[in-house]
Amino acid sequence: MTQHPRITKAVIPAAGLGTRFLPATKATPKEMLPVVDKPAIQYVVEEAVSAGLDDVLMITGRNKRPLEDHFDRNYELESALQKKGDAGRLAKVQESSDLATMHYVRQGDPRGLGHAVLCAAPHVGHEPFAVLLGDDLIDPRDPLLARMVEVQEQRGGSVIALMEVSPEQIHLYGCAAVDPTEDGDVVKVHDLVEKPAATDAPSNYAIIGRYVLDPHIFDILRKTEPGRGGEIQLTDALQQLAADEKVGGPVHGVVFKGRRYDTGDRGDYLRAIVRLACEREDLGPDFRTWLRSYVAEEM
Repeated sequence: MTQHPRITKAVIPAAGLGTRFLPATKATPKEMLPVVDKPAIQYVVEEAVSAGLDDVLMITGRNKRPLEDHFDRNYELESALQKKGDAGRLAKVQESSDLATMHYVRQGDPRGLGHAVLCAAPHVGHEPFAVLLGDDLIDPRDPLLARMVEVQEQRGGSVIALMEVSPEQIHLYGCAAVDPTEDGDVVKVHDLVEKPAATDAPSNYAIIGRYVLDPHIFDILRKTEPGRGGEIQLTDALQQLAADEKVGGPVHGVVFKGRRYDTGDRGDYLRAIVRLACEREDLGPDFRTWLRSYVAEEM
């Protein structure tokens, strides 16, 4: 297979209002809500970096300054920890500012995911790039993005992450019509539908929040009319790429069967914290013991 250019840039849309978590998100960006002891957004940046993407552009909006502060140096805090000789916490504080080269651009009017991605065009230029949505946390032991980058570099075009869901859930997602390939975890995408009814869904393959995109997507997004919810939908632009391979190459999907944590829903957010806390070496043993006793008392 032809080897395509190496991908180095990641785009993380983070301009949403986080209304499902009000009042917690009234003054705090939803991306900064902690998952155990790290903000959700840090897990996403770490995932990009672990896949070899060290140039990260965050698409932000009003009241998102804490995101920039988190990935910047905090000299006063670092100095205080250094004077106390607290090397462990100092390393944790410095970790976020040393992760990647961070850039920021404001979306302005919240006109949908497609518009947020389009805001990245001046930074990305004519290179393929990744898009990571902050509501989906992928377990670092299941390197989805790295596999997607590998598939894109081998096959060109764009690659989306897919996950099998029950028919009752498919209306919550974009859905892909696919054909198998010679690789068991890779499918060829020939159509996409945004949040279909179960009776209209072409499959049970749901799009989850990871994309590796050909830069031709920008030309299509500029011409894409607002769709569902009056927003510019990324799915609509990807549908055009899938329908016409001459513009931007094919669209493939990587079928993900690993561990995914949805932090965009309050119940799933709490479940993600419990799962991750249980698996931590420093917290897990005591926390699991308490959890078992709590569950036993509630039965």
